[in-house]
Amino acid sequence: MNRRESLKAIGLTTLSTTLLLKGGDSEAQSVPKKHTPPAVDEAGRQPFEVERDKKLFAEKYFTAHEMATITVLADIIIPRDAKSGSASDAKVPDFIEFIVKDIPDHKTPMRGGLRWLDIQCLTRYEKKFVECSHPQQIEMVTEIAYPKKAKPEMRQGVAFFNRMRDLTATGFFTSKIGIADIGYMGNSPGKWDGVPHDVLKQHGFDNDKI
Repeated sequence: MNRRESLKAIGLTTLSTTLLLKGGDSEAQSVPKKHTPPAVDEAGRQPFEVERDKKLFAEKYFTAHEMATITVLADIIIPRDAKSGSASDAKVPDFIEFIVKDIPDHKTPMRGGLRWLDIQCLTRYEKKFVECSHPQQIEMVTEIAYPKKAKPEMRQGVAFFNRMRDLTATGFFTSKIGIADIGYMGNSPGKWDGVPHDVLKQHGFDNDKI
């Protein structure tokens, strides 16, 4: 099963609003910035919009560990294949970092879900999710990727993974790599080849003689 079939099979558009574990993480305030925020395109935008985006880009919400977990999950959801790059190649983790700050309702469910995932893996494998082997990571994800098949005790994980999958797909398919992946060409000028022959013939014209 290829990537696009996998996304369809696990319900790409499913989005649960179930809240997960609550609680902040003081580590988020101490993690140094790893890169310079991208320049904000100011064309056609109000000054307050530009300033707000600059502020959001300058802030850091997820810890380094949380970002590493998000990156692994995103690449499991959309891995690199022969056609295009992976979610992380498309900078989906950075997109998720920004969206969570832009739409704060994502903050608690995402942070709680990441913590829930680590607790599950520590219980099963005595390691956090990012430290697990790839087969172990896939085994864990399989438990929460299929809502109709998931066990009742996995409902928090299912809600988290639904959200994670939707954010990953949104980030990927609005990126340059994702747009190329689906073959979207954008608007293009039409080409006029004249009146079709059958239409001309219907009205008594022979375009071979025009």
